[in-house]
Amino acid sequence: MYAIIDVETTGGTAKYERITEIAIVIHDGQTVVDTYSTLLNPEKSIPRLITQLTGITDQMVARAPKFFEVAKKIVELTEGKIFVAHNVTFDYSFVQEEFKRLGYDFQRRQLCTVRLARKVFPGLPSYSLSNLKKHFKIHADKSHRALDDTLATTQLFQLILSQQEGKNNIRSLVNLGVKETKLPPNITLERLHAVPDTCGIYYLHDSRGQILYVGKSLNIRKRLFEHFADTTPKGEKLRTGVADLSWEVTGSELVALLYESAEIKRLQPAINRAQRARQHAGAIFAYTDFEGYKCLVFGKNTVKNAKNLELVAEYPKPEQARNHLQSLVYQHELCHRLSHLDSSESACFHYNIKKCFGACVGEESTESYNERVQIAIAKISRRLSGSFFFVDKGRTPEEVAIVGVKDGRYLGYGFVSTDDGDQTVDALLEFLSTPYADPDSGRIILGFVERNPKGLRPF
Repeated sequence: MYAIIDVETTGGTAKYERITEIAIVIHDGQTVVDTYSTLLNPEKSIPRLITQLTGITDQMVARAPKFFEVAKKIVELTEGKIFVAHNVTFDYSFVQEEFKRLGYDFQRRQLCTVRLARKVFPGLPSYSLSNLKKHFKIHADKSHRALDDTLATTQLFQLILSQQEGKNNIRSLVNLGVKETKLPPNITLERLHAVPDTCGIYYLHDSRGQILYVGKSLNIRKRLFEHFADTTPKGEKLRTGVADLSWEVTGSELVALLYESAEIKRLQPAINRAQRARQHAGAIFAYTDFEGYKCLVFGKNTVKNAKNLELVAEYPKPEQARNHLQSLVYQHELCHRLSHLDSSESACFHYNIKKCFGACVGEESTESYNERVQIAIAKISRRLSGSFFFVDKGRTPEEVAIVGVKDGRYLGYGFVSTDDGDQTVDALLEFLSTPYADPDSGRIILGFVERNPKGLRPF
């Protein structure tokens, strides 16, 4: 069953604007079985430009019911049905926000006729409702009025259903390729549709509640659907033993990346293997020898080594540090002996085959050699520096997320209300949560800030 819906509003943002008219057509996949429409009092003035577009005036809605007065009717009409609209994100967000103001969590499966029309009728010059009406000769008296637009969308929907591939595309778009028969017993399609379609992290649990996998996504709902639709051996392995799921909304992608990495190290999930190391055991260090040559060396990332040598880069395992150092030596034509990759006491093997410029026997100047070493160090040195906040989207429009770094040390993340106005550095530091010790946090922050410098706020 489908609830085909259109709303007219006082503006374009659900968080700040209100619904002035709603129309709902109930369709059973064969024919229309019910129709409902009403003007609504938005409890605010309708802007002149909106009135010019829709024809709905303040006088027309003055005696109309307020949303709370028709909320029960809307719930009853749409319950158990798929919410269908032309550009469904717009209409759904307004209806959901109106219910949110009443303290009710409105959740329905969604289907967009724009996306459907693109799949079933590819190659059309435009997929706006007005242009599709012209193309398919769909009659509707008034554009930008809820009932007429809903009836036009209904006719378009019926055209889609009449096509051979229409129903398959509907099932695919509604459930993103997931077959309910393939889902674990405790995870239903309704449960997946109830997951928020926003940025955060998610957990897959086994029957005892133990966490098998931690993931991050810009759209948690979409990613979970992708997991359960994946029929490859890798997908089957990921889902084996999954009996439950949970999630945490972050809004901020950087917070989600940091949260995911820390949770994997804290919880040690069975399926997450690549990011489970609680500390980096290997490292590349640098030091200057008695002749003035800058030398690189790989080794264990111990307190003693870090105290006596200059830490350049960290790696999960010492072997990875060695392999990366060997690559750098070849790339920058460094001496194998000065890089502790050759145990010769004088000239290294590569000098004898004319692949080393002779720093190992004093033939290359320290200035020339050290210049190439510094280039190599700059290439791999990925350490945080400075003091700054990174400001990002919050979990709601009323807040922002902040990630704090002081003197190159990650301090944690937090959420600050946008109503709090300008905050001092000390006040913002108070919002930060103490992070779980994660050797990857610096690399994550550095990489993200380099890609998104606009959020950087030095202090």
